[in-house]
Amino acid sequence: MTDSSILWYANRATGAVSLVLFTVVVLLGTAVRLRGRLPGLPRFGTVTLHRTLSLSATTFLALHITAAIADGYVNITTRDAVVPFVSDYQPLWLGLGTVALDLLLAVLITSLLRARLGHRTWRAVHWLAYASWPIALIHGIGIGTDAGTTWMLWLTVSCVAAVLTASGIRVTQAARASRRTPSALLRTAEGARS
Repeated sequence: MTDSSILWYANRATGAVSLVLFTVVVLLGTAVRLRGRLPGLPRFGTVTLHRTLSLSATTFLALHITAAIADGYVNITTRDAVVPFVSDYQPLWLGLGTVALDLLLAVLITSLLRARLGHRTWRAVHWLAYASWPIALIHGIGIGTDAGTTWMLWLTVSCVAAVLTASGIRVTQAARASRRTPSALLRTAEGARS
């Protein structure tokens, strides 16, 4: 096996692992927002797992990008990895991956500076993570070597189904919460006391 083929396999593997990890991160982020708990974990455990897996997913993404740049089979530069749509190699699909990375970097940096920025600013930027995931998914479908394989198709469909289900639950809960008037909340509280 040559160095180039090792980098090629590493690029493909880290891309697939990044998809799975970022999907789980989105699901855990939704669970945290809904104040949900995972079986066997206290609520703070869900938050901690979300943060830890976010860092793990970011590490695999960094490995994915590094392997793509180091692999000499195609010419992808560091500039191509951070500036969208400037690459000579598949500028649209690679550019979408770059946009997803840039959005993720904004989320990562503001998360590290959360105490200085304040919760409202951090929350506003954190919404970019929800935009980053589908853009990265489209990047993988468009440029991924394994996009046409059966196993990658099922992996992609599973990730999309999981995120759509979690998003549906989140939107439903938000809609229910917006319909609660102060008097309805008071009646619910009084009913719980009696």
